Amino acid sequence: MSESGERIPIAKGLLTGKTAIVTGAGRGFGKAIALELARAGAAVTLTARSNDSLDRAVREIESSGGRALAVAGDVANRQDVARVVASAEREFGPTTVLVNNAGVTGPFGPVWISDPDQWWDAQAVIVRGTLLFMCAVMPGMIARRAGVVINVSALGGQWFAPNLTAYAVAKSSQIRLSEHAAAEAKQHGVSVFAIEPGTVYTDMTEHTITSPDAQRWVPQMVDYLKNVIKTADPAPGLARCAEMCVQLASGRYAALSGRFLLPQDDFDKMLREPPPRWGSALIPREPQRTH
Repeated sequence: MSESGERIPIAKGLLTGKTAIVTGAGRGFGKAIALELARAGAAVTLTARSNDSLDRAVREIESSGGRALAVAGDVANRQDVARVVASAEREFGPTTVLVNNAGVTGPFGPVWISDPDQWWDAQAVIVRGTLLFMCAVMPGMIARRAGVVINVSALGGQWFAPNLTAYAVAKSSQIRLSEHAAAEAKQHGVSVFAIEPGTVYTDMTEHTITSPDAQRWVPQMVDYLKNVIKTADPAPGLARCAEMCVQLASGRYAALSGRFLLPQDDFDKMLREPPPRWGSALIPREPQRTH
């Protein structure tokens, strides 16, 4: 995005020669990211638990002349992750871009009400899933001294609010994991980012709206999602998130590695500014609502 707020078109072919893995890629943000990476020239492996949604996304990419592969798997299962990565690299070669997008929103409610197993399942998807894929692909990136990891996180990881601990704690851990990994990988030529994707209507939004627990414990959030987000056009928000991922995957913004990036950020302007004190990426900034 430019300083004037105008969206800069992504050059077709910008990612030619790159190979990407996108988790949670069957729908919503993950699908939008996978389609845009492919449009920019990357060969993309899409993974999620549902084969049907993945196959539809792959057909959409291939019908536009892109290269894509669907491999179903559970991001929290170490064997599944190894299989997804092995399949991707057998088909397209070493992974150069990883986008960890898979996530969940619940359970909702006070800590003492939440089922500990369900609460921990949220950490497994968001934190363990991110870690497993990073551990599977980053050694190769480090050895080749090239690679980009993009963790799709959330502003919810920067603040606390009643009855959202499972999601907020997981996202907070994901952001901090990204910061540490960026610091460790910098000397090896590998970049790691955490991004806020924006708020748009997706299947996950619908799941939250219809969740009895969400309706009970976070009614104001449900009303906002139902009355504002559900009635808005999701296309611009999905497109901006996908554009962010293409921009970061290009390698042009490696100097921003370790930063928590928002949809309204102007990456070129940020390159010209003094870098923040290490760790200050967690200072909250005002979110941009995607309406």
